[in-house]
Amino acid sequence: MASLTIRNIDEQVKSRLRVNAAIKGVSMEEEVRQVLTRAVLAPANDANAGNLFSKIRARMNANGFKGADLELPVREPMRDPPNFGDEK
Repeated sequence: MASLTIRNIDEQVKSRLRVNAAIKGVSMEEEVRQVLTRAVLAPANDANAGNLFSKIRARMNANGFKGADLELPVREPMRDPPNFGDEK
């Protein structure tokens, strides 16, 4: 297995990694390994990967939102189109 040294990591990032690792009960090294694995192996070729609408709809359906019943406005007859002909 390969080794990797990363320098100049922001202190806030390091602190968050340490806290997240502690919450999960793993070492900070294992937490970084998991984060990198998820980031690199994420399904980038998924059919909905770039489809924001599908992602929003899936999240809303997962949370029980099924839509809203909206009252449709009353339609009125269309007015006559303007006449740009030569009328004098």
